[in-house]
Amino acid sequence: ALHQLYYDPNIENKNLAQKWLMQAQVSPQAWHFSWLLLNMDKVPEIQYFGASALHIKISRYWNDIPADQYESLKSQLFTHITRFASGSKIVLTRLCVALASLALSMMPEAWPCAVADMVRMFQAEDSNVDGRARCLALLELLTVLPEEFQTSRLPQYRKGQVRSVLAQECGSVFPLLEQLLQQQDSPGFIKQKVLKCFSSWVQLEIPLMDCENLIQAAFTSLQDPELFDTAVEAVVNAISQPDAQRYVNTLLKLIPPVLGLQEQLRQAVQSGDMETSHGICRIAVALGENHSRALLDQVEHWQSFLALVNMIMFCTGIPGHYPVNETTSSLTLTFWYTLQDDILSFEPDKQAVYQQVYRPVYFQLVDVLLHKAQFPSDEEYGFWSSDEKEQFRIYRVDISDTLMYVYEMLGAELLSSLYDKLGRLLTNTEQPSTWQHTEALLYGFQSIAETIDVNYSDVVPGLIGLIPRISISNVQLADTVMFTIGALSEWLADHPVMINNVLPLVLQALGNPELSISSVSTLKKICRECKYDLPPYAANIVAVSQEVLMKQIHKTSQCMWLMQALGFLLSALQVEEILKNLHSLITPYIQQLEKLADETPNPSNKLAIIHILGLLSNLFTTLDISHHDDDHESTEVKKLPVQQGPNPVVVVLQQVFQLIQKVLSKWLNDAQVVESVCAIFEKSVKTLLDDFAPMVPQLCEMLGQMYSTIPQASAIDLTRQLVHIFAHEPAHFPPIKALFLLVTSVTLTLFQQGPRDHPDIVDSFMQLLAQALKRKPDLFLCSNLDVKAVFQCGVLSLKFPEAPTVKASCGFFTELLPRCGEIAPVGQVVHENGKVLLQAVLEGVGGQASRSLMDHFAEILFALNKHCFSYLSIWIKEAMQQDGFPSARVSPEQKETFSQQILSRERVNKRRVKEMVKEFTLLCRGLHGTEYTADY
Repeated sequence: ALHQLYYDPNIENKNLAQKWLMQAQVSPQAWHFSWLLLNMDKVPEIQYFGASALHIKISRYWNDIPADQYESLKSQLFTHITRFASGSKIVLTRLCVALASLALSMMPEAWPCAVADMVRMFQAEDSNVDGRARCLALLELLTVLPEEFQTSRLPQYRKGQVRSVLAQECGSVFPLLEQLLQQQDSPGFIKQKVLKCFSSWVQLEIPLMDCENLIQAAFTSLQDPELFDTAVEAVVNAISQPDAQRYVNTLLKLIPPVLGLQEQLRQAVQSGDMETSHGICRIAVALGENHSRALLDQVEHWQSFLALVNMIMFCTGIPGHYPVNETTSSLTLTFWYTLQDDILSFEPDKQAVYQQVYRPVYFQLVDVLLHKAQFPSDEEYGFWSSDEKEQFRIYRVDISDTLMYVYEMLGAELLSSLYDKLGRLLTNTEQPSTWQHTEALLYGFQSIAETIDVNYSDVVPGLIGLIPRISISNVQLADTVMFTIGALSEWLADHPVMINNVLPLVLQALGNPELSISSVSTLKKICRECKYDLPPYAANIVAVSQEVLMKQIHKTSQCMWLMQALGFLLSALQVEEILKNLHSLITPYIQQLEKLADETPNPSNKLAIIHILGLLSNLFTTLDISHHDDDHESTEVKKLPVQQGPNPVVVVLQQVFQLIQKVLSKWLNDAQVVESVCAIFEKSVKTLLDDFAPMVPQLCEMLGQMYSTIPQASAIDLTRQLVHIFAHEPAHFPPIKALFLLVTSVTLTLFQQGPRDHPDIVDSFMQLLAQALKRKPDLFLCSNLDVKAVFQCGVLSLKFPEAPTVKASCGFFTELLPRCGEIAPVGQVVHENGKVLLQAVLEGVGGQASRSLMDHFAEILFALNKHCFSYLSIWIKEAMQQDGFPSARVSPEQKETFSQQILSRERVNKRRVKEMVKEFTLLCRGLHGTEYTADY
């Protein structure tokens, strides 16, 4: 089987062999064949399998081993490890892992001084094996021991016990490691192994002061290029363990050796040795980031900590462009967050002292970050790969987040300093600045203005005045100018006289395809925030937008944003103005659509139709003359007279209704076109709410025809929207009621024919039923609604493999069950068929449904309990009496316990019912108490 696994070219044979071998590994015979496979005449692959099988038996099936065999197992493993000390490395490691697992299971009772014994066994003279090989084997064993502990499956109480035993046993390990590192004649590979071993042990939360000598030795090893990487890992692991902050004196002793690395760091930076500068930076950041609070508290040592902070500042500002010439600076950013949090968490007096020391440091940090955020020269940037450009983009976002955070420490003074620098740059005629410099300063401004309210800043008017003076020579700078204007759109709403300073720039940028995203999103922000001040500019904005739309400068999604921007803009105009603008804006598209409606359907005209329908629905998403979504004070809205006559959107929809029907008649088979048509009405209904009423009768009629011909989920979703909004409008509800009944009867027919191919329709239908029960429960009183058939469809839907569909069905039942009392037909159906529902729920909990859905099933049990308790107690008893139901893995006692829990007093506590269901589903799936459930 092993030959087949390693050497057979046929993948199916390999898979069969692997399956068989995995079963063999866990079989009782593995104890016997593992040792045979470890014979010295076998090849390493076969020996490796033998060693692995031993490890699996020891780590997972410890309880199968009789206590009187522990000793012989231990000595056999020692013998084999000694034998393989000069043999195959991978087999040696597996055998060490097996012995480590044995030790963890035996200590402390059955094997009190395990680690000391290991050291002694390997130090004993053994003429057959040379000393170096023995030393390496011992180091391998000591390295894997803590690693095996971290991943072991020991129960929680044993883990704590074993951890403290291991931490005490470091007394047998560390002196040996120190001796090996300090010996002049220790070869490099042994020292490397020693550092790895130390790295492994420090993760057991060993007191930092016990590690002091080894940390100092690791610092010395940093001078040796061969040991550098391993030494960095060791120092970083030792400093970063959470427990270390208790040992402040040891931490203070570590600052000088870290500062002592600065010369090596400078040389590495000069010679372009990125690995070395990266490693030293990791050490400085580990000390600063993990222990800034503890070190700040040592007020008398403030100068040495400040020196460490300055060293980290050097790492942040390391020369070169990230990620091409350096990858170090990004490691330092979280340090600055941590330091700021720690300073701001002190009581006011102490904080004031630290602010005095650290405010200048943070101002320097802003300069360093903005320097690092600068783009390289155009020529250099041209050589970067797309992956490097993307990494640089993400790095700039991280810098932006850091600047926003630093604002909390520096406040308005930060904005003033950025403004002064920008002003000096733009007005200095002697030394023309690079565009990169200007862009970075603007980027800093934009980072802060995007999330922090700058309305009270006295420098924004000056900034808005400076923006038109920027000579825009390239795309990156133009993008940042656009995004900065966008970030200031709320400020512009409060200072409308300034709009004219920047709007022409935005409209000009709209014509440049390279600025598509930044210019369109900025115009959208301005139209949303400043719509009441834009009427004087409206004609111009519409004209420019129409031109770029007709020239097809922008990609689809930007065209949609642009339509949303125009929707906001038009909302603030008089009705006749809106209609006039709508007419000029939409007419070209309507003419195109009329032409397309006459053509025979094909893929290219389908895309064109979807594009036009998308433009209309995005326009109607934001065109809202009743100002439902305004959070402006009422005085602002009073500028607009109360609207008379029909809503402009309704006027347009009525004009194009016939055309839309014509398009539909040709494309009824195409889900995407149907979805695009439904989206127009769905967006309009959501925005207009009651104003949509005049459209209800004809829309309901069209939806009914559509759904009867070819059922599609989007038509049900739109029906649900109508039920939601017009449920309490007696005048408009009759056509919606007729549509609801029609959709229900068509869907019931679909269920008879087999609904498995339409999980999306079933999902939407369940959501529609739940919405109807929520908003208009008396729909279920209609004589021509077959409540029993609807109930049965719900039960069927609970068994679908698609999680969203099952979730929607659970939602339907959680709305239906509370109506048992008030709606007679519902009560009757539930009492007659509730057992079938319970059966389906228990099947899901028993393992038929995904574990992620258990809370939703628990909601149904909770509702059954609350509204049909007397029935539930009979049904659950009957259901649980079936053999092997809901799973063959649960015993009659476990089923009885669960039934009693569900019916107990705790049934009124929804959280407890969810916990009971989770517990029971794990038993049913055979997962209870396994590692799978740790995070469940």
